[in-house]
Amino acid sequence: MKRRDFIRATAIAVPAIATANIAAAPQRKVKEPLKTKEPELPSMQFRNGRFKILQLTDTHFIGGDARSQRAIDNVIELLDAEKPDMVIHTGDIIFGKPARENLTQILSLITDRHIPFAVALGNHDEEFGLSRHEVLEHIRQMPGCLNTSAKEMHGVSNDVVILKSPDGKNQWAFYLFDTGNKAKEFPELKSYDYIHADQLEWYRQTSRRLKQENQGTPLPSLAFMHIPITEYLDGLSDSRRQIRGNLGENPCSPIINSGTFVTMREEGDIKAIVCGHDHDDDYVMKWRGLYMMYGRYSGGDTVYNNLKPNGARILEFTEGSSSFKTWIRLHGGRIEQTMTLPDDF
Repeated sequence: MKRRDFIRATAIAVPAIATANIAAAPQRKVKEPLKTKEPELPSMQFRNGRFKILQLTDTHFIGGDARSQRAIDNVIELLDAEKPDMVIHTGDIIFGKPARENLTQILSLITDRHIPFAVALGNHDEEFGLSRHEVLEHIRQMPGCLNTSAKEMHGVSNDVVILKSPDGKNQWAFYLFDTGNKAKEFPELKSYDYIHADQLEWYRQTSRRLKQENQGTPLPSLAFMHIPITEYLDGLSDSRRQIRGNLGENPCSPIINSGTFVTMREEGDIKAIVCGHDHDDDYVMKWRGLYMMYGRYSGGDTVYNNLKPNGARILEFTEGSSSFKTWIRLHGGRIEQTMTLPDDF
């Protein structure tokens, strides 16, 4: 028999033998793979039908530097006046070494008052002797921190905190997006970093999980981040946009548009984006169905700040309502920009 004929004959014979063996073997029950339980998400609860978030941003704190005293005075006054249920710091927490000591000193103003808090790190937070992971892990050791450990995606402070009713039903979701530092993938662009595809996929999956738990209805949500997405800049150039508050500088957004705005609109849950980064802005802008908001600069004089006095944005939620109230509290006690969204736009 020629070699080619032998190979052909063998190829035909082997499956026949294999089939006979399989047919003769006893039937085994195939075990279904165990369903992995979804991890429990950090959560908070309404208190007397209300829930208040105080957003700090850009404290740029340097311990022992007199220029930071205004930041300390501001944060103390805000916490004691507003008595929030939760604080979200949207980044650039510190602006000098030693990083651990500076993080502890400024954030202990929150923890000493036993207020739960979470952070979305800023572009500068990794620049003072600790990596981004080390910064987050140091913060996570502080009492009351709601951030979970870094996930397998770009950035480290991507998270979501659920606001529940007293009976345990999900009412709101507060997403934290890590907007990084510089766009390392495109160094020639010299651009700020952007929200990457794996972060958007994490958001999409989480959003759909919460939608399923909410009987198929998107769970009302806000997105907190440090660097504004490119649509902050796009919206300003559109005469149809609506805006209230102070516009002191153009948004310093990344050059790269990764589709964050479209993804949020497709999922249908995000009502507003709340950011920091641009110290001279504190406005609320409605554009193409989404509110794009800034906090109020909360720091001292370690960096530029022409919007004085400093302060913070407050967001208040009412149990059973998909609208929310927001205002700016300035150092010294004055209240500005009080509005209910979406009713007042």
